[in-house]
Amino acid sequence: MSSTAQGALLPAPDQVETAAGAARRGAARRRRGPREKYNRREILAAFLFISPWIVGFLIFTVVSMTYSLVLSFTNYDLVTNTMNPSGIRNYEALVSDPKVLTSLGNTFTYAVMAVPLEIAVALLIAMLLNSVNRGAGLFRVIYYLPKMTPAVATAAVFLLLLNGNQGAINKALAAIGIDGPQWLLDPAWVKPSIVIMAAWAVAGSAMIFLAALQSVPQELYESAAIDGAGRLRQFVTITLPMISPTLFFITITLTIASLQVFDQAYLLFYRDASSAAPDAALFFGVYLYQQAFQQFNFGLAAAMAWLLFLIILVITIVQLKVGNRMVYYEGGAR
Repeated sequence: MSSTAQGALLPAPDQVETAAGAARRGAARRRRGPREKYNRREILAAFLFISPWIVGFLIFTVVSMTYSLVLSFTNYDLVTNTMNPSGIRNYEALVSDPKVLTSLGNTFTYAVMAVPLEIAVALLIAMLLNSVNRGAGLFRVIYYLPKMTPAVATAAVFLLLLNGNQGAINKALAAIGIDGPQWLLDPAWVKPSIVIMAAWAVAGSAMIFLAALQSVPQELYESAAIDGAGRLRQFVTITLPMISPTLFFITITLTIASLQVFDQAYLLFYRDASSAAPDAALFFGVYLYQQAFQQFNFGLAAAMAWLLFLIILVITIVQLKVGNRMVYYEGGAR
C-alpha cells in the first residue's frame, strides 16, 4: 500500500488529540458523577441543619431591621396602631435634641474607658489560667461564673459594693487611708463605676484569649529563653504577635458591645422611675429605651437605633482598615 493511501487511512493528529481529550473528560465526568451527587446531599443536609438559624435571622433580624427603618420615617401612634409618614423629621429631631449629643458623648467616653480595661483584665485572667497545671478546669469554671450571673443579680451586688458610705470598696480603701468617692452620686465617678461592673464579667473574652494562648507554639518561647529573652520580652515579641488576630477580634466585639451599653447603666441608675439619675449615666441605649417605652416615640427611637447602627458600622470599618495592618497572620494572608 502506498504512503498516500496509508495517510488517508490514518486519522489526523488533531483528531487523535481531540478523541483522547474527549475520552479523558468522559472518564472524569464518570468519576465526578457520584462525588457531585454526594456533595449535593452534603450541602442540602448542611442547609437543613442551619435552616432554623436562617429562618430566625430573616424573621427577627432582617424583617425587624426593615420594619424599624420604615418606622423611623413615620409618626407611629400606639393607641390607634397607625403610621403617619413624617419624612426625615425624626432624624432632624436627633440633631436638635441636646440629650442625644449628651448620651452619645457618655457612650463614647464609656467605650474608651471600658474596652482597654476589659481587654487587659481578660488577657491577665487568660494568662493566669494558662499557667495553671493542677486544677485548671476548676479554676476556669470559677473564673467563668461571673459571666453566668444574671445582670440584675450583678447590679444588686454592685449597688452594695459601690455604696459611698457603707460599700465594701470604700471600706477597703479606708483601711489603707484612702477616702473613697461617692461612686453612684458623683458625676465624675458614675462612668468608672459602670466600667468596673462591666469588667466583672469578662470571662467570655478571657476564655477566647486562653484558647489563643494555648495555640502559641512552645518552641518559640524555648528559643527565646535560650537567646536570653525575659518574660516581658517574650510577651511583647512572641505572645502579642501570635494572638493578635484574637486581640483584634475581641477589640471589635467589645467596642460594639460598649457602644450598645444599656443594662449596667439602667440597673444601677434607672431601675426606679422616681430616682434622679445624673446626666453622666444617660447612655445612648438608655435614652433610646426611654423614647421608645416611656415616651412612646417609636419613630424617634427607630431613628436613634439606625443612627447607632451607622456609627457602629463606621467605627468597625475603620477598625478593620487600621487593625488589619497591625495583625500578624501565620499564613501570611491579610
